Parts: sequence; C-alpha cells; structure tokens
Amino acid sequence: MTSTTFNDKPFVVRSPDVTYTDDEMVSKYTYQTTLVEGNVVTPKSETLYFKTQTKVPKVGVMLVGLGGNNGSTVAAGILANKHGLTWNTKEGEKKANYWGSLCMASTVRLGNDSNGNAVNVPLRNLLPTAHPNDFVLGGWDICSDNLADAMVKASVLDYDLQQKLKPMMVDKKPLPSIYFPDFIAANQSERADNVLTGTKQEQMDQIRKDIREFKEKNNLDKVVVLWTANTERFSALEPGINDTKENILASITRGEEEVSPSTIFACASILEGCSYINGSPQNTFVPGVIELAEEHKVYIGGDDFKSGQTKMKSVMVDFLVSAGIKPTSIVSYNHLGNNDGRNLSAPQQFRSKEISKSNVVDDMVDSNKMLYKEGEHPDHVVVIKYVPYVGDSKRALDEYTSEIFMGGKNTISMHNTCEDSLLASPLIFDLVIMAELCERIQVKKEGGKWEGFHSVLSLLSYMLKAPLVPPGTPVVNALFAQRQAIINVMRACAGLAPENHMLLEHRLKSEIDGLAAGPDASVEAPAAKRVKA
Repeated sequence: MTSTTFNDKPFVVRSPDVTYTDDEMVSKYTYQTTLVEGNVVTPKSETLYFKTQTKVPKVGVMLVGLGGNNGSTVAAGILANKHGLTWNTKEGEKKANYWGSLCMASTVRLGNDSNGNAVNVPLRNLLPTAHPNDFVLGGWDICSDNLADAMVKASVLDYDLQQKLKPMMVDKKPLPSIYFPDFIAANQSERADNVLTGTKQEQMDQIRKDIREFKEKNNLDKVVVLWTANTERFSALEPGINDTKENILASITRGEEEVSPSTIFACASILEGCSYINGSPQNTFVPGVIELAEEHKVYIGGDDFKSGQTKMKSVMVDFLVSAGIKPTSIVSYNHLGNNDGRNLSAPQQFRSKEISKSNVVDDMVDSNKMLYKEGEHPDHVVVIKYVPYVGDSKRALDEYTSEIFMGGKNTISMHNTCEDSLLASPLIFDLVIMAELCERIQVKKEGGKWEGFHSVLSLLSYMLKAPLVPPGTPVVNALFAQRQAIINVMRACAGLAPENHMLLEHRLKSEIDGLAAGPDASVEAPAAKRVKA
C-alpha cells in the first residue's frame, strides 16, 4: 500500500532536455495531441521549447476599486500575512493565511518516489512565482475613504483583526477614479467623492500617469492592473466606435458615450505595457481593446471572478454530464447585502452578471451529443437579490434537475453560504501571480522564434466565470480541466510530462522501468530568485 509524502523545498529537474542558467531555465518538450478527420484519427506531436525567466521581479498591483470590499480585504490580507498577525474570535485564536488561493495554498502531484509513494508539492514550487507578501499595492476608487475606514465599512474581517490592521491602513488612500454614472447603478452616486474630471482622453492620460508614477515611486519592475470595482452595464458594440484599435482610441479622444470606465482603464494599462485583468462581468474587452492588446503584446484576462456558486456549478455540471446524466433544469438563486449586491440591484448591471453566470455550462453540455440534441440546452435561470442584512455573507441556492436511467428524474438541491470577499480576494492573488508568471514565459517551435502566449490569456480561466479566450478558440468552463491546464503548462516549463493520472506503475503486474532513484538523487536545487519588496 502506498502513501503520500509532501516536499516544500525547491527541486531541480535532472534531464538532458532541461538547462538552467543564472536567470532562466529552458525545457525541450514534446507536445502531443490528436487530429480527428472524419473517421480517421491521427496522433500528432511537435517539439516545443519553453524558456522561463527565474528571477522573480518586484511586482506592483494596482486595483481599480481599491476601497471596495475586495480591495480593502486584499490590502488587509497582505498586511496580516506579511506581519504574521493572529487575532481572537469566539472560536479561539486565528492566524493569517492565504487559504483559498490556488497558487498559495494548493498542492500538486510532482511524481512518485522510489518506493512508489506520491510526492506532492505546493503548486507555486513548480516554477519561481511572486509572493503576495512582496506585492506593492495601490490603486483607484471613486470613494475617498482611507483603507482602514473602507475595511470597517466592508464588515468582512473580524473586529480584533481590524483593530490590529487599522494603524497600518489609515494612511493609505486610493487615487481618484473614473466615474461615468450611466455605467453603474444610480445608488453608487453617494460614494462618488473621489473622481477624475475632464474629457475621457484626459482621464485616460491621468490613469497612465498614475501607473507610471506608482512604478517609479516604488522602484517596481512591473505593474499588474486589475478591475475589482462595480459591475458596469454592457457597452453597445458599434462599428466605428469600439470595433478596432484605431476606433477605440479615437472614441476615447472624442468622448463617445459607449466607452466605459473599465475600457479606459484597460486601454491605459495596455498603452503602459501592464497586464490588465477584468474581475467583473461587463464587456470591457470590446474588439478594439483586444486588437490593442495584441498590437502591444500585453496580456489581458477576464471576465468576472469565479468564487462561489459558479465554481460549484462548473464542477456539478461537469460531473453530471461526464457521468452520462442529463441536467435539464438549473435554477440558481442568490442574495447578498454588500455593495456589489447593491449595485447589482439595478437591472442593467444585473444583466451583465446574469450573462456571465449563465454561460458557465455551455461547453460541458455541448460535449455530449448523446444526451443533448443539436440546439438543446438545460433551462437555466439565475436570480440575484439585494438583502442588506446579510452583508458580505452571500447565500446561494441551486437546484439541478436531471434525467437518469429509463426515464427517471434526479434532483440535487444545494445551499452555499459564501463569504464573498474572502473567496474573491485569493483569486486576485492568483490572477496577479499567474499573469506575472506568464510574462516571464516564452515558447518556440523547433527552429522558430521565441514568443509569448496569445495576448488573451485564457490560462487564467480557472479563476474567472466567463473566460475570455483568443478569437475563434473554444471556451473551457470545466473547473478541473482549467486547473489541469495551469499545472501542465507549468510542468512543461519545468521539463516534466503532463500529469495524465494513468498511474500504470500501480495498475500493472510488471514494474515500470525507470522509477528507481538514480545517481545523485539528492542534488540540491537552485534557490528560486525572489526580489523582496
């Protein structure tokens, strides 16, 4: 009987296909896939090279919505972890952690030891990654509250912890942000006392200046910008306005009404060479913005944090369809009382959220034509209500009705209490960590030139409800497929085969050759290079 071991130390890959230098590692990798042409199936393989810069840079993170529930919780979480804070609750002492973060709190199977035991390592150890404790945090908000007051208003963290954090946060204030009342709920106007003025072009110029000054002041190597502000209404897609990179920039100059604040932030970030991530459901990335990102070779990612109900849904529907069970009705009801819920109580903003929450099952349904005829789809309803009393403690109720064997019916009902900001904040860390890591990875074919990933960084899909993908490519919503993509790309960069879960060494009578420990099995790994903030 085998057991599992855990290794938290850096490791070195001993392989003729992996080379290390002081600043980078290069792996030779055989990418295998399968081409299906009618009834003919052809295995395909191609040699690729992955080059990863191993020096972790000093990273700045600028949040749009720094003073909101998520922004203040992220700031508080970094400080609490950096200072190793503990605090008391009625359940006893608690200690700061990064639980809920894929990068900071999950493990992956690295391989087996010579005894056949699985060896698990922190996911972040597959490659050198940035640490949230080292992030330099800044950003914008339409509300002028300092971060201590914002944290208190959010009512997310325990009182004792708030008291310890207040002195560290009281002097931190967000920069003035962009506020176009037409794009968010009217009830947000009372918060809007910290807003930029001037034309849309002037406001974009100011955002670009803010990014440059933040980078210079803090001596940063790079900045990642992330939207965690209010959900906006959808922007109308109009020829001549937002359909090309030239038109979107010209529309900002002209002050066109359908250019949203989030789109201006995206354009400003791209023009400054900063990865930009959209954590809300609106269509920030109109075609012109995607073109602009491609032209400047800057990464963009979206849309909408996948933290609670939708994450469960992507697992549940994947399980049902993969098991040959046919979901026919999916009804999701939510109520929450934080400012996100207040903003979503307006119809246009709710519609943005409804779209992002409703499309999450599409690829899984489309994958099984034995269950679903062409054009057939489960009835799928999403309801969100604002109930101030429950605050950040969102309630999510789901009912899944499915057809099973011989005309039978199966109903699964689920109640999920989601501490909204405590689930979303770790996703912000993950999105920044992965986006920054991808900036240090290049790929080339045999005899080709080094290049990065496509500007639309679909590798971030695990953290996002409505994954943005390169034009013409498939959307994957199944949660475990999304997670495995991250792990296997990181393994490829490290020169390791993808994790295929075959485990033939445990399923065959004969032993698999090559699993015994080789000479110099105790080679010490080079330390990951990490720049402290």
